[in-house]
Amino acid sequence: MKNLKKLTLLHSNDMHGDFLAEDKSGKLTGGVSMLSGYIQKVRAEEENVLYAISGDMFRGSIIDSEFMGLSTIEIMNMLAPDVATLGNHEIDYGVSHMLFLEKCARFPIINANLYLTTNQVRLFQSHIILEVGGMKVLFIGILTEEVLAQARKERLIGSFINVHEAASEVGRICNAYRTENVDLTVLLTHIGFEEDKKLAALLDPRWGVDIIIGGHTHTYLEEPCVVAGIPIVQAVTGTDQIGRFDLTINTDTNSIHSYNWKLIPIDSDYCPRDEALEKLIETYNTAAEEKYNRYITRLAGTYTHPTRDRETQLGRLTADLFRDNLGLDVMLLGSGSLRLPKLGPLVTLRDLTELFPFEEEIIRVTVTGRQLKSMISHIFRPEALADGHAEYYQFSRDLRVVVSLGKQRVTEMAFAGAPIEDDRLFRVGLQTYHFMNMAQLLGISKEEAAENAPIRTLATSARDALDEYLSRMELMTCPEDLRWITLE
Repeated sequence: MKNLKKLTLLHSNDMHGDFLAEDKSGKLTGGVSMLSGYIQKVRAEEENVLYAISGDMFRGSIIDSEFMGLSTIEIMNMLAPDVATLGNHEIDYGVSHMLFLEKCARFPIINANLYLTTNQVRLFQSHIILEVGGMKVLFIGILTEEVLAQARKERLIGSFINVHEAASEVGRICNAYRTENVDLTVLLTHIGFEEDKKLAALLDPRWGVDIIIGGHTHTYLEEPCVVAGIPIVQAVTGTDQIGRFDLTINTDTNSIHSYNWKLIPIDSDYCPRDEALEKLIETYNTAAEEKYNRYITRLAGTYTHPTRDRETQLGRLTADLFRDNLGLDVMLLGSGSLRLPKLGPLVTLRDLTELFPFEEEIIRVTVTGRQLKSMISHIFRPEALADGHAEYYQFSRDLRVVVSLGKQRVTEMAFAGAPIEDDRLFRVGLQTYHFMNMAQLLGISKEEAAENAPIRTLATSARDALDEYLSRMELMTCPEDLRWITLE
């Protein structure tokens, strides 16, 4: 007779400081109060429950930014996950600060790949085995260098390069700890949905990996994507929903007998509130209120940024502000750096901080027309278009790019209405992350750009610069000219 036991596995990812509920269509949605209420409800109703967070608890709100993640750790302590792994934004305040925050956490934070380059010592616990209902569940935390930004600035910090190295590390950990009679093995990854699929295909079935809970790409799924027998899931982004596995585990064979997975909406129709957690959030919110309620400007309307993989109104407006005020020919503004779906008409420092939460520099590089065309072609290379979550950019005015999805390439490029001349020099603005990763993201190295002209930092804080530009303007309108045209 099979020895079967039930386990409920809840999971979140890419919460990005989404602490407060919002009124959507007359109904309160999201926020950690109702999220906590739902988790507590499930813990009361079900016998064996675990809750995991797959990276990027930090960034996206003034509560997080003002207190450099300490507020987030305190809020997460009350949310009480059983385990969390690092995302790329956990490193935004620096690795040393993250190590301090990890000491403040009353829950385990695992990561198998950040290590000191001098002696290969890991910075975090690579895995944890949790016992619940007589079952042992092994969690392993995975990042790759391809999604890290700030850690690359710290020369003593190393990481996996790609999913092949990550798969090998998973194998080492599983080989070392399967003797613990582990009933379920879960990878908590923050490498993106497409990379999760590649990772699943690389894993040796004998290692016993049962589930991959991912993050980074904010992917919406109606059902798990199964690769090599391993279900892969994400819970989109924020706190508007939570992922839920209802599993039946065969503890004789240490494997999944059956499972059901779904996304659960976090809203006032379904979830009770956690009033104690609300009080803590309000304490932090009140402390930041006076500073962040400062009025900056009034726009002519409400402008939107609904998606990062298309040109948007806010993208055009923001890219133009940097271009015109910093003496650039082209501003390549990372689409993912804009974190609000809309802005205006009134703009406060709170709005601006939530729109643009990252303290990045604006760096000027000089490239030839030939190199600029190569960079744009690299952005829209076939594999990037197929992936759907590549690093896209919002373009400043005068640059016009036509992309054919059918042909999987750029079919037209122009600047100020004329073909881009190969030998002309262009002053291009990049944010820190994109400058640090030029070779990977734009197909040209920093050294190649430096041969054309010295590289120069134009603004040490892009958000401070944006604050200054907007505060000098009133009733600013969004540019209507299209710079990035996509054809089916």
